[in-house]
Amino acid sequence: MATAWITSTPANRNCRRNAARWRRLAQAGVDVKEGDIITAVNGKPVLEARDIADLLLNQADKQVLLQVKRGSQSRQVIVLPVNMAKQTALRYSDWEQSRARQVDAASKGRIGYLHLRAMGPSDIASFARDFYANVNREGLIIDVRRNNGGNIDSWIIEKLLRKAWAFWAPPGVAPSPNMQNTFRGHLVVLVDEYTYSDGETFAAGIKSLGLAPLVGKRTAGAGVWLSDNNRLSDNGMARVAEMGQFNTEDGQWLIEGVGVVPDVVVDNPPHATYTGQDRQLEVALELLDKKLKQQPVKPYNPQVIPGLNVRN
Repeated sequence: MATAWITSTPANRNCRRNAARWRRLAQAGVDVKEGDIITAVNGKPVLEARDIADLLLNQADKQVLLQVKRGSQSRQVIVLPVNMAKQTALRYSDWEQSRARQVDAASKGRIGYLHLRAMGPSDIASFARDFYANVNREGLIIDVRRNNGGNIDSWIIEKLLRKAWAFWAPPGVAPSPNMQNTFRGHLVVLVDEYTYSDGETFAAGIKSLGLAPLVGKRTAGAGVWLSDNNRLSDNGMARVAEMGQFNTEDGQWLIEGVGVVPDVVVDNPPHATYTGQDRQLEVALELLDKKLKQQPVKPYNPQVIPGLNVRN
């Protein structure tokens, strides 16, 4: 008997928090798997500690010796525990990748998924990586839930506004659109009450331009942008709301104090979310599945080349 099983079952109250940590144990040269038992940390038996976390106190980024039992075999492995910042990043990445896997499996590869954590410089690279990897899908879910804001909404919307008007068909090569790297499928955007600042501006733009339905919960309502220009005499700074936005129809101020209301309001029930379900994502998939049945994305299909009776 031991207190530290490697597990990922929903019954484990810490399973979501620990998922990324256990992935670290599965690295090459470590090979600790689900079902293995950690019996000691740095020579100290786990059963003699209040919690295994006590044996890992102040061990972040240091080599730690684990005694691991698999069946009747016991062995020692050296691992490198991560600090809380890295653990948070790993957990976040695990959440993102699990959404992408769920979408891919549910749609049999027809629908893509990308998540934007914020709207800063590093998120440009993140969007470019995931958007162009999914540019040929029939549907795409863009997830800005918990988006922390920034200022790249216009750049992203510009990419989504590009429309293909012709297609290049060189011999022996799959046709490609002109404009290049144009997404031709159907979109859904996910938002929630933690979608903030420029994440909200992005959502408002998507809704105003009719690019996609918004699914989820009303956003945070923090649409007036700030700058760091308000310096004080002692070189301190007073961050004051400065730049509001209004619409083109009647000059109505946007977002601030109200947020962006989704087209389809969907909450994620706490217990279902705790066990790994994502109702907002499921509804987005349902909407895209229905849309694809109603309006299939036509494949590139050039006419027969005159006189040859063959297709490219």
